[in-house]
Amino acid sequence: MPRSRWRRVTLGLLGTVAVTALPLAGCGTPARPAAKAAPTHTAAPVLPVELPAAESGVLPWTLAAPLSREVVLPGSGATQLTILGGLGAGGGSAQGIYTLDTSTGALTFSGSLLGPLHDASGAVIGGRELVFGGGTSASTAAVQSAPLTSGSATAAGTLPQPRSDSASAVIGSTAYIVGGYDGTNFDPAVLATNDGATFTAVASLPVPVRYPAVAALSGRIYVFGGQTANGEPTSTVQVVDPTTHTAKVVGSLPEPVTGASAANLQGVLYVAGGETSSVGGTAPNPSIWAFNTVSGQALVAGVLRVPVSHAGIATLGQRAWLVGGETAAGPTSTVQMLTPNLQFGTAGASGAGSPYFGGNLLIADAGANRVLLLNPAGQVVWSYPSASAPPPPGGFVYPDDAFFADHGTAIVMNMESYQEIVKIAYPSGKVIWTYGHPGVAGSAPGYLNTPDDAYQLKSGQISVADIGNCRVLIINPNGTLARQIGTTRVCVHRPPTELGSPNGDTPLPNGNFLISEINGAWVSEYTATGSLVWSAHLALTYPSDPQQIGPNRYLIAGYTSPGVILEFNKQGQTLYRYSVASGPGALNHPSLVELLPSGVFMLNDDQNDRMIAIDPATGATVWQYGVKGVSGTAPGLLNDPDGFDVLMANGYTPTHTGTG
Repeated sequence: MPRSRWRRVTLGLLGTVAVTALPLAGCGTPARPAAKAAPTHTAAPVLPVELPAAESGVLPWTLAAPLSREVVLPGSGATQLTILGGLGAGGGSAQGIYTLDTSTGALTFSGSLLGPLHDASGAVIGGRELVFGGGTSASTAAVQSAPLTSGSATAAGTLPQPRSDSASAVIGSTAYIVGGYDGTNFDPAVLATNDGATFTAVASLPVPVRYPAVAALSGRIYVFGGQTANGEPTSTVQVVDPTTHTAKVVGSLPEPVTGASAANLQGVLYVAGGETSSVGGTAPNPSIWAFNTVSGQALVAGVLRVPVSHAGIATLGQRAWLVGGETAAGPTSTVQMLTPNLQFGTAGASGAGSPYFGGNLLIADAGANRVLLLNPAGQVVWSYPSASAPPPPGGFVYPDDAFFADHGTAIVMNMESYQEIVKIAYPSGKVIWTYGHPGVAGSAPGYLNTPDDAYQLKSGQISVADIGNCRVLIINPNGTLARQIGTTRVCVHRPPTELGSPNGDTPLPNGNFLISEINGAWVSEYTATGSLVWSAHLALTYPSDPQQIGPNRYLIAGYTSPGVILEFNKQGQTLYRYSVASGPGALNHPSLVELLPSGVFMLNDDQNDRMIAIDPATGATVWQYGVKGVSGTAPGLLNDPDGFDVLMANGYTPTHTGTG
């Protein structure tokens, strides 16, 4: 039933924020009605040995206006959703029907409902979109039908009695309406329909609820949480078996929630968000749970980037999409996605939902003059300098990059503005090697001028891009110079003898180097002896720190605002580009981006004071440490992070296998 605090107004609401289109859609085929008959059997659920964690992220684009309590259904295309009705930020019900393209964020007006409506449920059956009940100032029994492609709604039938605050699930060609409220009483009846006109009660909930989260699996309907008659959320998990006309309690959630969202993804049930009891009122729940239907346990599988309740949810292929919803501040315009990803861990494990699950993340927090190590749960487990590990004798100023060496037992760091390279033992922090003169730039032997990207090679030598001297150096462990690529202070792209302010010198597995040049936006591969292999001019203003991610496939950051992620080949052709002008996905001078084993991009978003991970298939930000635009040293904050590395088990560094 609608909340009394919402006033009824007409709301013509949605559009999209302009963003750079992403070239990869990344969504499968929408779920379709599969059979005309109701199921005749309910096979026992078969679960994987380990339930995958959830990769969850917020899209770089948003709705043009906040929206919650709407119906969201799979649309007519593989990347399309249909949004019907809902509540806006001002508290008014919406009447519009819109098509949302999840690959671009483009929104198209498709038609109108019979009137303003929110807190309804819906389903796609028989090639039509059906909307069951809902309400504005009072609950309604009306059932509306809209074309799957485009068009306004028409009357399709009537529920046995008014019902709002319900949820729906589809099994075969039958839609089931679960939970809800008629304005006075909770309705325990689970209704089934094949056409939206005739309804049959197939079971009765043992715990009547409104605002439940509902999903179907193996012919059964699972009902998660909801609000009970005493006005409080419940942690109860109920299951409905339509073939035996039974419903029972089968488990519980870790805490009571109402207004959560649920989805069946690859045979695993996930529950996300919802309001939960808290001191002083209610608060959005950030957790994503995977429900084990055998044990009745709900295991933490990840977190929502934006905790919400009362969001619309629909599944396209292997992804669920959460549209809008309510935060602690009210309705939101964000769109989020979640998908199972075993590379993000397993449900119930510490750090489940992390893009570097199974490893630790090293961050060069340059503006704070420190280096941090995060575990998969995002907790700082080590830092340098510290009380037990003092800085080098010359000081520790602006550590621009930090990379593991010696199979994870040492860290090589370069202080770009302080003209020194430092190698320390890990985890003791003992200084074991330095090169350069702290605070003094120069080009003579033993001097550096703006050193960047210092790596230890398999030979034990150190390579570094000496930007101010327009050269790349390979330095012996005894501090002597082994060789040099580029002529000192001739800062133009003139291969193979001269480099135009090189700021990246990534060692490759074949022993060569991938060098980026600021002047002219060039990336080139050089042999260790300085011979040019290939050179490519990129569609970037300021290329930074190139990485090889596959045969003839390379990745680089564009150090600009808005920032850029670019994939390219040896011919300089753009294979993928991420560039968002505004909103939560906009980057501000990112200097390093790498492809993690989990399939997402990790990057330091330098001048936004955060580390983030972005899913290239959707453009969603699936992980973040730091607060965008807020610098600091308190837990959860960063100050101009300018480099990072990932250390997995057994000292493996997956993003730079060409180093020692």
